Amino acid sequence: MQLVVGKIGRAHGIKGDVSVEVRTDEPELRLGPGAVLFTDPASAGPLTVESGKVHSGRLLLRFAGVKDRNAAEELRGTILIAEVDPEERPDDPEEYYDHQLIGLDVVLLDGTLVGELTEVVHLPYQDLLTVRKPDGTEALVPFVTRIVPTIDLENQRAVIDPPVGLIDLGQAEVAAGDGAGGDGAGDGAGAGAGAGDHAAADAGDAEESR
Repeated sequence: MQLVVGKIGRAHGIKGDVSVEVRTDEPELRLGPGAVLFTDPASAGPLTVESGKVHSGRLLLRFAGVKDRNAAEELRGTILIAEVDPEERPDDPEEYYDHQLIGLDVVLLDGTLVGELTEVVHLPYQDLLTVRKPDGTEALVPFVTRIVPTIDLENQRAVIDPPVGLIDLGQAEVAAGDGAGGDGAGDGAGAGAGAGDHAAADAGDAEESR
């Protein structure tokens, strides 16, 4: 199975180094010295990583045969692709590769089908799961243990326990309407605010995907 692991950016210096936008949680494995990568466009590769280093927070790679700045600039915009065994699993049992998650059925705790997991969105503070619902609309689900308590690869499903309004905005409107006036208003507002705080509080608890 082929997975996108990076995208080449600008040349750095005069000896052929390039900056790389990393798209894998395992850069030391996928983009380490000796790694052979396919490319898009295919005519740019395959490329063999000769050396790498981090400079000012950016990953810089040098590829075999790329000896100067001009050659490095010609690679700008090239997508880097790694060949991965589809049966391979991360060492941590609580971590998953993107390809293991995409296509899973997303269900509630009671088994009600919510939709299909179509994408894993990697953000600096946490990952989000894109869920396509039967009506064609999409919902973003924070990939944290409190909201996604179970990933069941054997049965090809992700079990979620979403706060009110995360999946169905109509539920949030009903909750707000029920709480209109008096003490109920405070309860409704609290539920809405809690949804955002819930995700932020669990950011450090996020289950990583790769």
